Amino acid sequence: MSTASGESGAESGNGAGAESTVRRTRPVIAIDGPAGAGKSTLAAHLARRFGYLNLETGAMYRALALKAMENDLDFDAESELLELAERTRIALKPQLEGNLVLLDGVDVSRRVRDGDVTAAASRVSVHPQLRRWMVEQQRLLGASGGVVMEGRDIGTVVFPDAEVKIFLDAAPEVRGNRRYRQGVPAQTEVTEEAVIRELKERDARDRNRAESPLRAADDAVILDSTAMSLQEVLQAAEEIVQAHLAAEV
Repeated sequence: MSTASGESGAESGNGAGAESTVRRTRPVIAIDGPAGAGKSTLAAHLARRFGYLNLETGAMYRALALKAMENDLDFDAESELLELAERTRIALKPQLEGNLVLLDGVDVSRRVRDGDVTAAASRVSVHPQLRRWMVEQQRLLGASGGVVMEGRDIGTVVFPDAEVKIFLDAAPEVRGNRRYRQGVPAQTEVTEEAVIRELKERDARDRNRAESPLRAADDAVILDSTAMSLQEVLQAAEEIVQAHLAAEV
């Protein structure tokens, strides 16, 4: 699989190298946290606010999971998934709202948000070799800085040297309620309790997987949005980034 971040011109291919050692002139902003915490919304906002590129790495896993579904592959067959990745092209093109996600040239931006694809991506992402391969691609995409990257392990594994690290969290009941009120595409008769249960199950998988488990980096700023409005979360995150930029000056 090769991945590209359209506007940045960065592109990675098979056999990607190690993380760049070139000093970045603009920061990498790493946003980690559990499913449903609002990472995508926050990343898109910070990218617009500071003029950076929004590279949503979770979309890479969802796009690959979608292709695995289309090819009727077993989500537990890591070797087959790796082979699939090597012959797949995923492009991430930053937009004003989130990313345009192209899978082998086809726009799948909406499809990869559906519940069945999201659930499949959670299963695909647990494989150690596949995660290591993905990490190399993600490092290439953000190597020059000036990017906002969100996922589960950006600040701990992909860019442990990120200049700004935010761990966005919220109680599963709050995350589930938000997701339920937003609607669950491609599903019918889904209850709020079922959404919360699925989030808790996903949290357990993400936090307990062998490779790159979900956790806050030691130097991350914990932003718990359980009792915060969206505007309060966005403002708090802006202040975190501004504090770094001011310190650099």
